[in-house]
Amino acid sequence: MFKFFKKSMPIISILLVVLLAACQPKAPSTSTSGSDKSNSGKKTLTVWHIETGAAETALKNAAKRFEEKHPGVTVKLVRYENDPYKTKLSVAMSGGNPPDVFHSWGGGWLKNFVDAGQVVDITNKIDKDIYLEAAITPATYDGKIYGVPVGMDIVPVWYNKEIFSKYNLKEPQTYDEFLEIVKTLKSKGIIPLALANKTKWPGSFYMMYLAERIGGKDLFNEAFERTGRGFDDDAYVQAAKEIQNLVKIGAFPEGVNGLNYDTGQSRQLMYTGKAAMMIDGTWFLGTTRREMPEFEEKIGFFMFPVIEGGKGTHKDIVGGVSPVYSVSAKSPNKDLAIELIKELASKETAQEMANNDGVISAIKGVKYEDEYIQKISDVLENAEFMQTYYDQTLPTEVATEHLDTTQALFGLSITPEEAVKRVEKKAEEVIEKK
Repeated sequence: MFKFFKKSMPIISILLVVLLAACQPKAPSTSTSGSDKSNSGKKTLTVWHIETGAAETALKNAAKRFEEKHPGVTVKLVRYENDPYKTKLSVAMSGGNPPDVFHSWGGGWLKNFVDAGQVVDITNKIDKDIYLEAAITPATYDGKIYGVPVGMDIVPVWYNKEIFSKYNLKEPQTYDEFLEIVKTLKSKGIIPLALANKTKWPGSFYMMYLAERIGGKDLFNEAFERTGRGFDDDAYVQAAKEIQNLVKIGAFPEGVNGLNYDTGQSRQLMYTGKAAMMIDGTWFLGTTRREMPEFEEKIGFFMFPVIEGGKGTHKDIVGGVSPVYSVSAKSPNKDLAIELIKELASKETAQEMANNDGVISAIKGVKYEDEYIQKISDVLENAEFMQTYYDQTLPTEVATEHLDTTQALFGLSITPEEAVKRVEKKAEEVIEKK
């Protein structure tokens, strides 16, 4: 794990890891980017991804460009929903039947496949200088590169400007002000914070921000690297207590742990005005433009507020890199697949994703036509530290414990002390053995 500061680089380095989901995959959406070229002797490259809407269109356009440059080659795009995808790819990898090219978030999850010899080393096959250092780092292990990035995200607090205006609410600077907003909204019959936590990771944003704001930017690094405070530090206990305090004061919708993020249940609460705020990644903007474009004019955002007496600042943000495209070691056409990921992660693709889907580019030189996206990019530029997603940075077993216990906190079925002790115990078993 690294520590990143504005003085050392213009943007923050990131490590990412994604948890293997327990649910079974749904039938994927498949498409080829051009005409049917499945005749005998033709080559087909399969790409597994999770993009939708304008981002998926950008991938299709990149695939078409690739096919035009490589006559006789067909690119088959196969799309899965986020959580089923994680399970599907893991099964395919372990079964020796993976796609030629696959999506990841870099970090420890990709490293699991790298350590198993299932990913192609592309260090000398790409021009790494076209990518932001912060974005290429998550796919770099022991100096070798195993994937190319396209986009980056931050996680702000989104809010309905119309509701805030109606009740004379202002963007909070402190956590106490944030709590007053929560209480005011609750008194008006509005759900303060939309959250669908069935898949567990959406609730993790609260633990990450609260722990960082209380314990500071070094808290997670120390616990992860086993160099100081652990996952049972008092800052984590206090963060866990605050999650349960939010639950008890009615900050979230009823049955929060049974609501499904992937089917849009939290977003629908925002779209319909039943909820006023939601902590989510910047992909929320692109999703809104696809699902409910008229809602965009109501959207505002602010960064998670500071906690009085805490060590974190408003310039410490949660974020990550996605997508990262890698080549499977089992691909029968590795050289072609490497050329394909270069096209998928090209400036042209990133430019299209930035302007049509609100994706912050991981590739240098992209110009933002969209003022809203430029505003989000400016937050990244001005940030002094980025906390990468716990479930994408921690080893899978520890990430699972983190997500399970955090979800249990929202369900009030575990004490804060027990939750952090379980994560620390798993870290001792797994990380210290590595």
